[in-house]
Amino acid sequence: MITKILSGALIGINGYIVNVEVDISAGLPGIDIVGLPDSAVKESKERVRTAIKNSNYILPARRITVNLAPADIKKEGPAFDLPIAIGILVCMGVIDSKKVADTFIIGELSLDGSIRRVNGILPMVYAAFKNNIKKCIVPFPNANEAAIVDGMQVIAVKNLSQIISHLMDKPLLPVEINAKNIFELSNENFDLDFADVKGQENVKRAIEIAAAGNHNILMIGPPGSGKTMIAKRLPGILPNLTFEESIEVTKIYSVSGLLANKDVLVTKRPFRSPHHTISYSALTGGGRIPRPGEISLAHNGVLFLDELPEFHKNVLEVMRQPLENKFITIARVNGIVTYPANFMLVAAMNPCPCGYYGSNTKCNCSSYEISRYLNKISGPMLDRIDIQVEVAPVNYNDLSNTRKSETSQQIKSRVLAAQKIQHERYKNINVRFNSQLTSTQIEIYCKTNNECQDILKTAFNNLNLSARAYSKILKVARTIADLENEEEILPSHIAEAIQYRNLDRKYWN
Repeated sequence: MITKILSGALIGINGYIVNVEVDISAGLPGIDIVGLPDSAVKESKERVRTAIKNSNYILPARRITVNLAPADIKKEGPAFDLPIAIGILVCMGVIDSKKVADTFIIGELSLDGSIRRVNGILPMVYAAFKNNIKKCIVPFPNANEAAIVDGMQVIAVKNLSQIISHLMDKPLLPVEINAKNIFELSNENFDLDFADVKGQENVKRAIEIAAAGNHNILMIGPPGSGKTMIAKRLPGILPNLTFEESIEVTKIYSVSGLLANKDVLVTKRPFRSPHHTISYSALTGGGRIPRPGEISLAHNGVLFLDELPEFHKNVLEVMRQPLENKFITIARVNGIVTYPANFMLVAAMNPCPCGYYGSNTKCNCSSYEISRYLNKISGPMLDRIDIQVEVAPVNYNDLSNTRKSETSQQIKSRVLAAQKIQHERYKNINVRFNSQLTSTQIEIYCKTNNECQDILKTAFNNLNLSARAYSKILKVARTIADLENEEEILPSHIAEAIQYRNLDRKYWN
């Protein structure tokens, strides 16, 4: 007898349907799995055999063949345990085949028959729904995550005996959850507030501009000047995630196994801060079994790179492509996967190896050491950072001042107003923020008068700026104008934008 169970797997962060075909025929007793299984899938036969035995059912002394179709795609992980076990039980006559028709089944089995959670449930169940499958059976810990897919009937099971009972005569109630209500009721307040930051008004201004136009930003300053403190507060002034963005981020965290059992949705913008010893594949994604890297985990959020020159040069250079394209493509022997990587880059660094450049009492770095330290960051990489701002040490008067600074909510209101202007301006083109403008679009939306052009020409020649830096200045100036609710870019906007570009030349010259 042959039976077919619907299951699923992942390519990148997207799911696809896998047909688990099971056949029991005459021959030497045993279980053979075909269809490009990896080691974890091949080991399923031992988990399935033991789980069925410990659920008080005896496997027939016959040949069992399992095919995972399509057979030309590598199958990975233990998530096929449950559909294989159900397929065998259907062939044995324990379960009626009609009860599992058009039902998506996924799960990992323990030897005692209990069912473990699996990663990537949300994209797999969503793929099933797109293929007109309206019912799924998933591990109990994955139930709420699967129920996010509106219109899918989700049955959550704890062990093999429970699912057999459900399919025979004791149906379980489906899990019901309203993801949009949970999203709307989620706590969007951040514990970290800009009101706690003493002084550094110029840096807070630069961060506000970066948030308003979705610009990448680099902060250069000595240790203890507040670079990390300011960076951690950036998500609090960014717009709240939309429901669609929340689903995108949740899919990435689901595939990565970082979605906690209590979390149904990721409702806050991610803030990722990898250590400077991070490897190439950990940052971009990949590995033997490809998984999203830090740049994808920061999708729709912030990627903070502290001590930027300490990152390996190859690690930094590989970020140039996702910074432009907003996705990362990884090629492996088994295929090519693409992960989203639409993040805001926030970087911080010291001005010299010791960090105290400019201090006669603390800094003993030679010009050669400073140049070598700063040249760890290539010119093309710097050109992709829109705003570069100097962070000065905080003085005593600022620290002792008891007057509260602006709150994150006050800054956020201005950021939202500026972004609303941009969304209205670009509603007919595939652009949301000023930072995304192409060269052609810059000519249309960033027009400047003669006085602005004179300032730009002087800066371009004196600072030896690149063509990309020229475009960045215009984009940042456009954002500054939006924050001030000005339709035209004024000379003052151009002058301020140039101040956020000269730091990449200051220490080199």
